[in-house]
Amino acid sequence: MKSFVAILPFVGFALAQDQCGPLRTVTETQIDRVTVTIPAPSSSATDVAEAKISHRPHRPNFPPQPYGNGTFANSTRFPTYTPIQPTTLATKVSALPTEALSSALSSLSSASLKSKSTRTVVVSPVPVTAISSTESVAPSSAPAAAPAPSAAPVEAVKEETSAAAVKGKATFYGGNVSGGHCSFTGYTLPSNLFGTAFGGNWDASQCGSCVAVTGPNGKTIKAMVVDQCPECDVTHLDLFETGFEQIGSKSAGIIDISYTQVPCDITSPIVLKNKEGTSPYFFSMQVVNSNVAISKLEVSTDGGASWKATTRQPYNFFEISGGSGKDTVDVRVTSVGGNTVITKDVSVASGSTKTAERNFSA
Repeated sequence: MKSFVAILPFVGFALAQDQCGPLRTVTETQIDRVTVTIPAPSSSATDVAEAKISHRPHRPNFPPQPYGNGTFANSTRFPTYTPIQPTTLATKVSALPTEALSSALSSLSSASLKSKSTRTVVVSPVPVTAISSTESVAPSSAPAAAPAPSAAPVEAVKEETSAAAVKGKATFYGGNVSGGHCSFTGYTLPSNLFGTAFGGNWDASQCGSCVAVTGPNGKTIKAMVVDQCPECDVTHLDLFETGFEQIGSKSAGIIDISYTQVPCDITSPIVLKNKEGTSPYFFSMQVVNSNVAISKLEVSTDGGASWKATTRQPYNFFEISGGSGKDTVDVRVTSVGGNTVITKDVSVASGSTKTAERNFSA
């Protein structure tokens, strides 16, 4: 019995082995490192670098001069730099001959003008070319008199005192006094005048002014502004065809000109013309046939004790929207030069006209 118990475990092991199949040996292997290969990106290294830089905008590396202590605006991707603006105007001291400046500096006292062997020092905010000389500026025990504000180098003084003409271009058209911006309907130009549309800085105050125009053939005509030329440059005149023919060739189409503002040489009186629809309750009047340009028109209903202003319209009529309240008024017309012509007892009837006693002198 005892021997059977002793061999029982061996019998059980043999039975188990028979059920589980043959024995297998398992060996444990340790993995020290795993290497993974990743394919290179399609974009180049330069593209990657640029992509990184595009997200890091930086301030431009401005040199310290001449920008000084300006300010940067960083609200945009590429900052902008704004330098500090100078608060004072730089001046330049130049030595100019006293004898050459004597006429230009007429407003200075005679005591401040030195002899020919000395120099007058002028401080000017504009560049001045100093006259070379071995002579020095004579010392003065008293402070030098300050130059008048209008004092300038001789060249500038001559240019200011001479009537410099405006250089520009001229074209031509058929001419239309009645249909232009100046509303000169029914007005006939005097025989000494041609007409033109004006291309300069336009407003109705140009209406009725005159220009002397010189063309490439050397001839000069005088033309009255009767219209605006909206498509023209500021130095461009669109002349009546008859006037263009006097100073240039029609076949050229466009010519070089120069012109100046001048009186119209009209000696007959000015004419006051009411617009259709004018009444005591709506005042609208224009001035025609004036020798010079007109700046304003006023009316009086109390014999000249007081004057009421009018508003000049783009179509060249002076108006009071509420009217004058009277059937007749006194009218005071002022030229661009400040001279006046007063005409009394002017009717405000629709479409009526009134001839004044005189015109403006040149």
